[in-house]
Amino acid sequence: MRNFKNLVLLSLFSAIFAWTVNTGVMAATPVEMYDNVWRLINSKYVDQTNNEQDWSKWRHKYDNVIRTDDDAYVAINTMIASLNDPYTKFLDPKEFADETSSIKGSLKGIGIQIGVKDGKLMVIAPIEDTPAEKAGLLADDEILAIDGKSTKGITVDKAADQIRGEEGTTVTLLIKRKNLEPKEYTIKRAEIEIKSVSQKIPENITMPDDICYIRLSSFISRNAAKEIADILNNSKNKKAFIMDLRSNPGGLLSNAIYISDMFLNGGSIVSTVDRDGYKETQKASSGVLTTKPLVILLNKGSASASEIFSGAMKDNKRAVLIGTQSFGKGLVQEINKLPNNAGVNITIQKYLTPNGTDIHKKGITPDILVELSDENIKNKDDVQLKKAIEVAQDLEHGNYVVKK
Repeated sequence: MRNFKNLVLLSLFSAIFAWTVNTGVMAATPVEMYDNVWRLINSKYVDQTNNEQDWSKWRHKYDNVIRTDDDAYVAINTMIASLNDPYTKFLDPKEFADETSSIKGSLKGIGIQIGVKDGKLMVIAPIEDTPAEKAGLLADDEILAIDGKSTKGITVDKAADQIRGEEGTTVTLLIKRKNLEPKEYTIKRAEIEIKSVSQKIPENITMPDDICYIRLSSFISRNAAKEIADILNNSKNKKAFIMDLRSNPGGLLSNAIYISDMFLNGGSIVSTVDRDGYKETQKASSGVLTTKPLVILLNKGSASASEIFSGAMKDNKRAVLIGTQSFGKGLVQEINKLPNNAGVNITIQKYLTPNGTDIHKKGITPDILVELSDENIKNKDDVQLKKAIEVAQDLEHGNYVVKK
């Protein structure tokens, strides 16, 4: 569809990112690795003033104290902190590997989401059709031990490291379920596909048969665009679509562009502007996968690639946006691979919607504002989705006009 010099992502995971993968950085020593990061930022960082400081002062600041990779990591983090940019950040080898796995859309493990609640390691939810689900793990199960080691005081990251492992190996979890005695589950690890697309209808919602509901939880997996395309191609009998992007933190820029292209017959999708002011516009190709009405759900957790897609649909009068103001993240980062499998994300561009709007720190304003109150949440009354269904039906029958 289009050629990209680099792979760009936009996401709100540990922080909100937009990335490009650059694997050409080579260094033989920790000092050279530090210097490579300095040079990358010096040539690519979107703000030529580098937070209004003399960037040259950092180049040789730690030459006499960097001896190991860990020394270089500390020095790089200190240097990057001076930019006061939460999206430009250093990634240690584990963090870089986690990002790479997310982009590939898979990981090795048993397929559970975990978290710490009141000091206890809990199963948030097993992922559908994974070893964890097949073994019978349930949401709100407490994990007392991993391979015989107590989880008391453990962090989520350390627990995840212990649960993950090579495909075919096993991990034993001691599980405490409410009102039951603790029980051990020995589960064989597998390659877990990270699915970002679902059509599961939320609880207490009746979806009309002629409306297709799509929940897109992130744009980060390379599989996301294909999954959306498959749904559209298999939904020719549907008369309208609802795309639920609430709390979608972003992901691959290419996914945002490809998915936008599925709904647009020409027109601009997004523009990027680099440190030199060079502006590049991505345009939709002729031809679409569907011309049926589209409604998009947004909230304050919808960021980055979600805002690119929503902005493209809004500015091209292709969809009705419902919900609350989006997050407001309009910057693009590049992921650079460093020696020893570390990495650094560098803000290299800002992006604009088709109308030239810079939404950074502002967000996308929905066409129809619908708040979810605490009472709505408590009663599982999804008034935003109910409104989306109402508007989709109006669009379907030509009773609602997208404002021009």
